[in-house]
Amino acid sequence: MMQILPGFRDFYPADVAKRNYIFSTFRRVARSYGFLEVDGPFLERADLYRKKSGGELMGQLYQFVDKGGREVAMRPEMTPTIARMVAESGNGYRKPLKWFGIGSFFRHERQQKGRLREFVQLNCDLIGEASPAADAELLALVIDSLRAFGLTSQDFVLRLSDRNAWVRFFQQKAVVENRMEELLQLIDKIERQSEQETAEKLAPFDITLQDIRDFIERRDPASFSDLLAELSARGLSEYVEIDLKIVRGLLYYTGMVFEVFDRQKRFRAVAGGGRYDRLIATMSDGRVDLPAVGFGMGDVVLGELIEAVPAAEKKMRDALAAQPACEIYVVIADETQRPQALKIIQTLRQERWNVDFSLTPIRVGKQFQIAEQLQARLGVIVGSEWPQVKFKRLATREEFACPHDVLAERLKTERAPLIFDF
Repeated sequence: MMQILPGFRDFYPADVAKRNYIFSTFRRVARSYGFLEVDGPFLERADLYRKKSGGELMGQLYQFVDKGGREVAMRPEMTPTIARMVAESGNGYRKPLKWFGIGSFFRHERQQKGRLREFVQLNCDLIGEASPAADAELLALVIDSLRAFGLTSQDFVLRLSDRNAWVRFFQQKAVVENRMEELLQLIDKIERQSEQETAEKLAPFDITLQDIRDFIERRDPASFSDLLAELSARGLSEYVEIDLKIVRGLLYYTGMVFEVFDRQKRFRAVAGGGRYDRLIATMSDGRVDLPAVGFGMGDVVLGELIEAVPAAEKKMRDALAAQPACEIYVVIADETQRPQALKIIQTLRQERWNVDFSLTPIRVGKQFQIAEQLQARLGVIVGSEWPQVKFKRLATREEFACPHDVLAERLKTERAPLIFDF
């Protein structure tokens, strides 16, 4: 029997419903911030990542030579694609650009909890504005995206850092510029490796583990004062902590960086991002030079967090129950009326109801059983009373009769409020 590839997923109906709930929430919050949805190709030239992302990401690419002889890779992240798009066509848009996208990404890495080889990610980028206000807008969007799922400051924290502070620290330690990225990669893994291993890797730089600890403890809130003031004015400061252990592993970050974690430390980072002010200029050989800040939030860890927090899990469950695959089940109680029932079904579907029915004749009791299995809220009974029909609230067993030609209008009062929209 053929097996699914390691690190990839099948999505059965319940899985797709949960995924659509997450996507819909992402879209609603991003649009509320004035962000417009964009997307790019799944396949890019491998050089796009070799030159712009670097680090361990290059060893994780799904990379091959296509039939045109081009070295290509399945996209492992979105930021280089966004930078390329802006470099190519960004001059035609009003600044700052506020773009978001939801798409699949691929990394051939070791599978572990919260990390697969294919994942879906929300990406949001604010381009053309370098002020702390832009940073605050993006961080507020991260926080509100998570709050929209029913998560609170008791459930997650945004850990805020500054790569420029690390660069200044390394300069004070006389680290040559072309080795700073190596050190940043080391700091990025400091919480995932032993102290002995970290100390051994620091030794060639004449930096001790205590030097690193002292620097992290000396964090200077003043350097984040404008950003924190903006978040405080929005009532969001309780979600943010300064933590210089966060540096992010990709090479293109230039300033403020952050990662979001659950408070109980059960999962990997839920989201992460920061400033990449030089990437677009690099992409365009200096023709387009725009500051930028962005973040990504993957569906794998987020899904685990939602299911681990009772209030968030209940909110998702309630939303899914409020939007069942079948809202109305049409019960054909008299087979001689099947043509009339089909006409009603067509009319209700055109009115944007989710409608189902039995394709072949079966007894009425069985049809009601199917309606309950499908979690339909309403049953419409077409039988010998034609041109009268009945509709039934299946949860309460209340039953009403009306002429068939006013049924669609009558059912408008029965429509459940839209919880989320695909």
